[in-house]
Amino acid sequence: MVSLEDIRTVSPALARYTQGTILDELWKRPDLSPRDRSMVTVAALIARNQTVDMPYYFNLALDNGVKPSEISEIILHLAFYSGWPNAMAAVAIVRDVFTQRGIRAEQLPAPTPALLPLDKEAEQTRAATVEQNVGTVSPGLVEYTRDLLFHDLWLRPDLAPRDRSLVTVSALIASGQLAQIPYHLTRAMNNGLTKAQVSEMLTHLAFYAGWPNVFSAVPVVKGVLDTRPS
Repeated sequence: MVSLEDIRTVSPALARYTQGTILDELWKRPDLSPRDRSMVTVAALIARNQTVDMPYYFNLALDNGVKPSEISEIILHLAFYSGWPNAMAAVAIVRDVFTQRGIRAEQLPAPTPALLPLDKEAEQTRAATVEQNVGTVSPGLVEYTRDLLFHDLWLRPDLAPRDRSLVTVSALIASGQLAQIPYHLTRAMNNGLTKAQVSEMLTHLAFYAGWPNVFSAVPVVKGVLDTRPS
């Protein structure tokens, strides 16, 4: 990460906001734990392919209780949701972080672990919707979405479904993918993400993905929250 002293040589006011608002205030707000904030942040960085700050924030994630296996799974997950090149850029950074911390391959998830059970009813509904909307346009996309994403990736056990959803929604907001938010935010809340945590995720992402991306997402998020029980 660019040091505060480096920032001061370019923008003293930016250094003040970085220290006073982000580091001393934002990261200490309630309703979203430091661990969750780390997952939201690294998801945004990967989604936006912003590598300069990655060493600092991946180290901070480990300090905040995100396991090496979970970081490995976040990068894998976002290869599908933010693209392979973005994941590879993160791999180049995290490889060095893991090496410096003595994190070894045996601490990371297996390539083909025993998967979590599939919610057959929910999957049947999802698959029917995708088939109807996408099947006549791209059968291959329907096939890979079913076989790779929802029958494999989402069932991998080393990132809890709630955390996997948190990472997904954060990446979608950070990259401006509004159309995908309703399904994945609904899934996130079904997986245990609370309204208070969603609210604070938006506040956090304003600093890491920019106010326009978050304000654009707010009406979509509100539409989902309005359908949820109080």
